[in-house]
Amino acid sequence: MKSDAMKKGVQCAPQRSLLHALGMTDEEIKKPMIGIVSSYNEIVPGHMNIDKIVNAVKTGVALAGGNPIVFPAIAVCDGIAMGHQGMKYSLVTRDLIADSTECMALAHAFDALVMVPNCDKNVPGLLMAAARLNIPTIFVSGGPMLAGRVGGHKTSLSSMFEAVGSYNSGKITHDELMEYENKACPSCGSCSGMYTANSMNCLTEVLGMGLRGNGTIPAVYSERIQLAKRAGMKIMELLEKDIKPRDIMTEAAFRNALTMDMALGCSTNSMLHLPAIAHECGIELNLDIANEISAHTPNLCHLAPAGRTYMEDLNEAGGIYAVMNEINKLGLLTTDIITCTGKTIAENIEGVVNRDPETIRPVENPYSTTGGIGVLRGNLAPDACVVKRSAVAPEMLKHEGPAKVYDCEEDAMAAINGGEIVEGDVVVIRYEGPKGGPGMREMLNPTSAIMGRGLGSTVALITDGRFSGATRGASIGHVSPEAAVGGPIALVKNGDMIEIDIPNSKITLKVSDEELAKRKAEWQPREPKITTGYLARYAKLVTSGAQGAVLN
Repeated sequence: MKSDAMKKGVQCAPQRSLLHALGMTDEEIKKPMIGIVSSYNEIVPGHMNIDKIVNAVKTGVALAGGNPIVFPAIAVCDGIAMGHQGMKYSLVTRDLIADSTECMALAHAFDALVMVPNCDKNVPGLLMAAARLNIPTIFVSGGPMLAGRVGGHKTSLSSMFEAVGSYNSGKITHDELMEYENKACPSCGSCSGMYTANSMNCLTEVLGMGLRGNGTIPAVYSERIQLAKRAGMKIMELLEKDIKPRDIMTEAAFRNALTMDMALGCSTNSMLHLPAIAHECGIELNLDIANEISAHTPNLCHLAPAGRTYMEDLNEAGGIYAVMNEINKLGLLTTDIITCTGKTIAENIEGVVNRDPETIRPVENPYSTTGGIGVLRGNLAPDACVVKRSAVAPEMLKHEGPAKVYDCEEDAMAAINGGEIVEGDVVVIRYEGPKGGPGMREMLNPTSAIMGRGLGSTVALITDGRFSGATRGASIGHVSPEAAVGGPIALVKNGDMIEIDIPNSKITLKVSDEELAKRKAEWQPREPKITTGYLARYAKLVTSGAQGAVLN
C-alpha cells in the first residue's frame, strides 16, 4: 500500500506515534488510508450539507474495511461572489483546489481518495487533482438544490437575477421581487438548473468518476446519503482492483463528456473545465472538436435557464444514464470503457429507461438536431469563443448590430440600468478575461439585467470574460485572444457592426483588415488592475480561455 511509506517498519515509528496522537488504534493504522476530501463550509448553500455526505462516506469506507480520514478543500459560491470583487476569485480557486489537494494527498501518502465537491470550480478543481495524483479515486457530490416556486411555477437562481432587472425597469413591484428573494432558493444544494455546478457533477458521471445519481439526486434526499455510503464502499473495490483516474478518464471518455455536454445543454463553463481536466490527464482537448461533435449530437434537454425543467425533474426522468442511453441509440458514445462502478458504460446504462420524454426528449424528437454548446470563430475571436446555443432565442441565432463597448462589467451594468442599451445592440464587455480581469469574471448580472428589461430577444452580449451557467440569451464568452493581450476585442469601437452567426459558428467584426491593423498599431497594453497577492500571480501564469485557462 502507498501508505506503508508512513506506517510500516521500525523506521516509521515516529509517524505511527503521530497517528496514535490522532486517536488511531493499531488496527486502524494497518488498514488502507482513504482520504476524504471534504468541501464543507458554512457560506456556500451547495456545501452546507457536505458534512453529512462526508459522514456517510466515512461509514461506507469503514464498512468495506478502510480507514477514512477527512481533510478540507475550499469552495466559492459564485452567486454570492457575483457582481463585485469576489467574482475575480472564483475561477482562480480551481487551481488552488487542485494544488492543495495534491499537497495533502502526497504529503500524507493516502492509498485512495473520495472527493466530496459540489459547486462550480470545486468539482473541476478536484477532478484536476484526481488526474494529477492518479491514485484510486471516486466522486460523490453534495447534490442539487430543489427548485423554488413563485406564482405556482418552479423557479431558480437565474429567475432571481432576472427579477432584479425586471424590478429596475418597473416590470415587477418590490413585493414581487421580495417573493422571488424568499422563494427562489428553497433548500441547500447546488443551484437547481443546469448551471455550472450541476453541469460538472453530471459530466463527472459521464466521465465515469461518479456513481449513478451523482449529478441529479437532490441534496435533501436520503438517497443522497445512501449514494455517499455506496461511494465509500466502492473506493475499496477500486483500490483492490487498482483502477485509477487516468484508466477511466481516457480520450474516449472526454469525447463522451463533450457529446453529453451537447445533449444536456450544459453551462459554457464546461468548455473551460473539460480541457483543463484533460490537460492534467495528458490529453489536449481542441475546442474545434466541440463543433464537430455538436454537428451530429441532438440536444435532448432544456433545463433551466434554457427551459422550465430542473435537476429534480431530470432525476425523476432517469438521470444522466437515461440521457446516455438515448444518445447511445445513435451510436455516439464509446461504451466499452471502464468506470468507477468497476463496469463499462455499456453495462452501466443497459436497460435504463427514459421515464419523462418531455424532460429528456427521445432522439427522434430532440429540441434541436445539433448540440447545446457552440464554438464560434472569426476575426473578432480568432482563437474561439463559446455560446450556450440551446439557451438562445431562435431569432437571435443570427444577429447583426452596432457595438456598445465597455471596459469592465461595472460600466456595462451602469449603461444597461441607465437605459443606454436598445434593441439591436451588441454589448461588448472586455478586459475581463483570465489575465485582464484578472480571473475571468462571470457576467450573470449584465445578462440578467438585459433579460429582465425584456431585451433578451433583441440584444447580444460578447465578452472575453465568461458566463454563469444561469445565463441565457445570445451571450458569447471566452473571446480569445482576450483584450489584455491585444486580441481583436480590444480594437472594437462604439458603432462598429458585429455579425453573429451561431448556426455557422461564425462571429465577425465588420471592419476592414486595414483599419484593424491601424488600430492594432495604436493599441497600448493597460496597467494591471491588481498588482499584489494571489490574483497578480495568477494573471502572470494563466493562459487563454481557449486553452481552458490552465496555468503555465
